[in-house]
Formats: sequence, structure tokens, C-alpha cells
Amino acid sequence: MKLCMIGTGYVGLVSGVCFSDLGNEVICVDRDQDKINKLKQGIIPIYEPGLEELVLKNYKNKRLKFSTDLSSSIKKSDIVFICVGTPTKKKGSGADLSQIFSAAKEISKSINKFKIIITKSTVPVTTGDEIEKILSKNVNKNKFSVVSNPEFLREGEAIRDFIYPDRVVIGTNDKKSATKLRNLYSPLISKGAKFISTNRRAAELIKYASNAFLATKITFINEIANLCEKAQIDVEDISIGIGLDKRIGSRFLRAGPAYGGSCFPKDTKAIVTTADKFKVNLSVIKSVIKSNSLRSKLLLKKINQILNNKVRNKKICFLGVTFKANTDDMRDSSSLEMIPFLSKKGAKIKYYDPTGFKKEFKNIKNVNCVNSIRDAVEGSDLVVLHTEWNDFKSINFKKLYPSKNLKIYDMRNIFSSLKIKSQGFKYYGIGR
Repeated sequence: MKLCMIGTGYVGLVSGVCFSDLGNEVICVDRDQDKINKLKQGIIPIYEPGLEELVLKNYKNKRLKFSTDLSSSIKKSDIVFICVGTPTKKKGSGADLSQIFSAAKEISKSINKFKIIITKSTVPVTTGDEIEKILSKNVNKNKFSVVSNPEFLREGEAIRDFIYPDRVVIGTNDKKSATKLRNLYSPLISKGAKFISTNRRAAELIKYASNAFLATKITFINEIANLCEKAQIDVEDISIGIGLDKRIGSRFLRAGPAYGGSCFPKDTKAIVTTADKFKVNLSVIKSVIKSNSLRSKLLLKKINQILNNKVRNKKICFLGVTFKANTDDMRDSSSLEMIPFLSKKGAKIKYYDPTGFKKEFKNIKNVNCVNSIRDAVEGSDLVVLHTEWNDFKSINFKKLYPSKNLKIYDMRNIFSSLKIKSQGFKYYGIGR
């Protein structure tokens, strides 16, 4: 099939590349000429394991193209995916849909034959209705079908998630479009993916409800970790004990910093805003948002306690600063709150992340990016393990830092507390 992906951000690029790898002809469109030029050269704008190889392979085989010409790309395609950003509004907590509606207006100018228009972006309930209205102003309704097809890609594992999805959700009342999309996804369905065909509003809400539930699980175990610390219990035991209950499941039960990234923070706020419009009080999700917003402050308080309330002039090392491992995404990472706060308190901070320098810390006093784990740890009073990169799991602190004054705050519980303590260092974990 001939596909057009509007937007070469995380969702659009990963989805477009994977669709091309399944044998489809895909045009990825973006208004950023520099970005498109780099993609044609095989320069990938995001960090995602395995993505570069797939881009080069399918671009070479001419199944994958990159363009800034939206109109031409739409005309050449049978299915058009809208994959633009839906960030939180600068004022308020709802989703900013300006890019969605702008894309819809552009699409309406270029429909030359029947098109399936798909929202791949995460959008609130009734967004598809609005897109339909925009298209209908310029195009007869028999020339298009608006469908919701939410993505469920985890950063760092996106390619695997695309190829081996738990489910494929299609939201439409148009049986012909549903059949065509089932055919598009047939290679994934044959591997075991469940195909769910529902109405458009339901598909839109499925994505928001999924993310809100996962955010709730993370927040829940973080609060249980707080209790564990006071009661001298290891939260890892609790996670295993409740995770083996099939009704609960073990995933997303790892205690740590506040949830961050491109999805959970904005999507929990957006579903609450949507519910408010329908005069429904989502009190549980509101509590999750509040609890998560306080998480970084709680961990900063712990850092202060570890340093005996003497943060000024202390040398603090952060291992990892992204919101999770295997991504360069800094959006809503708890490090964005922690590092500036510690800097203001007079700490001297070094950080090492496998994805390199972060512009977010460029103008913050006494914050420096270093090129190796050794450089980060050397001379530090406190090591904060912030992100669970595999690079960090086998660190031998005794070899890196022979002084026994080093303190280690393991925010992901990836180290053995007994091993660290046996080496003579002071160890602090989450919920331990």
C-alpha cells in the first residue's frame, strides 16, 4: 500500500520506517527541510535502537522516501497518517491540537481520490469528529474516511513494539476502511496481535485510558516504596509478591523517580481535561498527577538527608539524565527538576548519559557533562543513579573510586546493596 506519514517525530518516523519494512511504499513528510535532508543521508534525529539500520535498508530499497512536499505526498498515497505532536497547552492542561488541525486543513486541499485519514497521534475524544468537520468544508464526505489508530510504542523498544504489538486498535464505523486497515496490519496480526475494531471515540479513549492506568501503577508502587523505607522493607519483594498476581501483573511495578517522557505527563492531564468537559470527575487520575508532581521533591529531600543537610560545595554525579533508558528523550525527566535545584543550593554537578550532552542544562551554573562513567564518578561525594542504562549495571565502584567516603543513591535499585556495602561504600536505594 502507499502510505503518507505527516510528521517525522518519534511516532511518525518509527511507524513509517516499520511500515516500509513490511513492504509498503511510505513517504515521511516534514516541513523541516534540514531534518529531511539529514534523514536522506541516514542521519536519525532521535535515539532509538535499531532504527538507523531500518532507515538505511528501506531508503536504499526505495520503499521509504522523505519529503517536504505535503500536497504531492498526499496525492500519491492511499492512506494518510497524522503523526504530529499533541503537547500540553501552554495555558491549561488540555492537549494542544493546533498541529493536528493544521494538518487536517492541508490534507483537505490535496484529496484527489478516496483517502483514509488516520490519527496516529494521541488525541482526546471527539478529535476525529473535528477533523471530519475540517475536511468536509473542502471535500465531499464520500472521498475520505477519518480513522483513529493509536500507537502503543515504548521509547527504547519501539521497533519491537511495532512488529510484535499486543493489539492493533482501529476506530471507525466505515467497514471498508476497517477491512483495508486489517489487510495493512495483517503481517502483525499473523504474528499474534489482536485486532480490535471499534468506533472512533472508543479508540481515542483507549490510548488515554491505557497511559493513565500505567501512570497509576508507577505512582502506586512509588508510594508503596515510601512506606517500605519507613517500615524497613525492600520494595522489590513487594513488587514481586503483588506482580505475580495475574490480575495485577509485574510490568510497571518498578519503584523509582517520577514518571516522565512524552506520554504519561501530558496524557494524564489531557484525559482529566477531557473528563471535565463531560462533567466527569476522574479523582483517581487527579491524585496520580498530584503524587507524581511531588515525587522529585521527595527524592531531593532524601539527597539532602544523605548529605547531612550540607549540599553546598558537594560534588554530585548523575548517572543518566533521560527519563528512561534507551532513549535521548528529556521530556519531563525528573533530572530537569533535580539538577537545577541542587545547583541553586550550591552543589557542583557532573552528569554522564550515553546519549551525550543535554542542552537543557547548558546555562545552569556548575553543571557539566562528562564523557565517561569514570570521569563522572571520580572525585564525587555522591553518585545518583538516575537512569537504568545497561552501561551502569556492572559498574565496579571500588575500581573507579577507591575512597570509602563515596555515597551512592540508587534511584532504580539496579545495584546489589550488599555488594556495594561490602566494598565499603554507603548505599541508599528506593523503598529499601
